[in-house]
Amino acid sequence: MDDIGVQAAKTGMLSSAEIIATVGDAVEHYSIRKLVVDPVMVAKGGAKLLRDDAVAALCARLIPLAAVITPNLPEAEVLLQRPVVTIEDRRRAARDLVAMGARAAVVKGGHAEDVTDVFFDGSELVELTGRRIATKNTHGSGCVFSAAITAWLARGADPLTAVRHAKSFITEAIANSLELGHGHGPVNPVVAPRDGS
Repeated sequence: MDDIGVQAAKTGMLSSAEIIATVGDAVEHYSIRKLVVDPVMVAKGGAKLLRDDAVAALCARLIPLAAVITPNLPEAEVLLQRPVVTIEDRRRAARDLVAMGARAAVVKGGHAEDVTDVFFDGSELVELTGRRIATKNTHGSGCVFSAAITAWLARGADPLTAVRHAKSFITEAIANSLELGHGHGPVNPVVAPRDGS
């Protein structure tokens, strides 16, 4: 930060309230305005990865610093302490996450049948439709999606444009996923997106 600076940053899984507080302090110290908060807190199998105090710290310290927060449906349920299932649930969740302090939220629909993401920035609510890709190789999809949003914010894109480009990118990354090992393989983080982004 002191040497070359940072145009944007993202968080991933932060396992304790102490780590979250330290990250929050650093974000404030360095005045990082373009922060993407990927609230990694639920394992692919459904197990909760964070203790309750860490979830509370994330809500209190990082969500208010977020330019964009990117929960999937299970993560949105933990953050909001209610079921998030239908498209209307996703709309309400995106609004409520912005009400918690994030400047924009995208509630990802990958766990839903329709795979529609819902974006809200305090004034504009946009539904971003997608296509389901038949593959078990989705490991890292949330991390790659949030990293792509961060990269576009760093390039000067507004949050909605960054999310649109990131959705296009992650769709191609899943479509061109890697068949590695015996479990869920990873998405392809170096795929060339169709739209040239």
